Amino acid sequence: MSTRRTGSTGAVKITDVAAAAGVAPMTVSRVLNTPERVSVETRERVQATIDRLGYVPNLIAGGLSSRRSRMIAAIVPTIASPMFSDPVQAFTDTLDHAGYRVILALSNYNDAGEEALIRAMLTRRPDGLLLTGAQHTPRVQRLLRDAHIPVVEIWDATEQPVDMLVGFDHAEVGAAVADFFAAQGHTHFASLAAGDPRGLARRAGFVSQVARHGGTVIEAAALRAPSGIADGRHGLRELAPALGPRTALLCSSDLVAFGAVTEARQMGIAVPERLAICGFGDFDIGRNSEPPITTVSVDGAAMGRIAAENLLARMAGGSPPSRILVPFRIIPRATT
Repeated sequence: MSTRRTGSTGAVKITDVAAAAGVAPMTVSRVLNTPERVSVETRERVQATIDRLGYVPNLIAGGLSSRRSRMIAAIVPTIASPMFSDPVQAFTDTLDHAGYRVILALSNYNDAGEEALIRAMLTRRPDGLLLTGAQHTPRVQRLLRDAHIPVVEIWDATEQPVDMLVGFDHAEVGAAVADFFAAQGHTHFASLAAGDPRGLARRAGFVSQVARHGGTVIEAAALRAPSGIADGRHGLRELAPALGPRTALLCSSDLVAFGAVTEARQMGIAVPERLAICGFGDFDIGRNSEPPITTVSVDGAAMGRIAAENLLARMAGGSPPSRILVPFRIIPRATT
């Protein structure tokens, strides 16, 4: 069944929902604002119609299609990891200089949480939206298409972004680390990867490239997301019995790598002689660890700045590139 659109913006209106559900517009309003005043049967029918049509209520009084909220919504998985702080800060600073305010929300690596946040944000009619990652449920993809606002995804490299993308290929990161280790003569490998899509993509790229080098992966564990120092320590304790005389370990972040280095020292495992370790993110804790941790560095500040500039260009009527990839590099330090 096709979704009816009205008005120049093509957005679904409350009258569309009412007609499709067979109720009055006031009933739809009550379902949204005072659901206790509506029977369960009617409420469920109206809510199902809202979900099917992708209707998002406008909570800005007197909102007009030409009105600008001067607000940008940004959704990131977590602020527990320093990984997202540089992109968010640069994104916020760039938009602030242009007179926009950024509202930040956390999805906690949860698809349902992301959908709920996007719905909540869209009710405030932001002028643009930033999302972390490019893997979304079909319902979220539909919400984004029907919102008719600029959307920029960061921290990923899909070939088909919703609108615009500024990111990098996580599988290529994992493959590059495998190449780096192989060039040092390693033949036995392991990984401790966060169980989010990007961490798993880095692990998959790492494992595939190890196979191309003819190496052996003794362990490729998936940790909870977000992962931290304690996960790195626990992961290494679990991994330790499988370690050979010389193993190369990829960790999904510098926090996990720091935990692995700490636990290796506690267990008397020599780093890097017996266990070479590479993290990801180039965090301050990795730079100042003892020993300093080899890592993969991504220019997060550039990613955030470019994402903001692309949003500004689109809102001004321009046509910025739909896909921009930022570079990454391996920074060798004392753990390899």
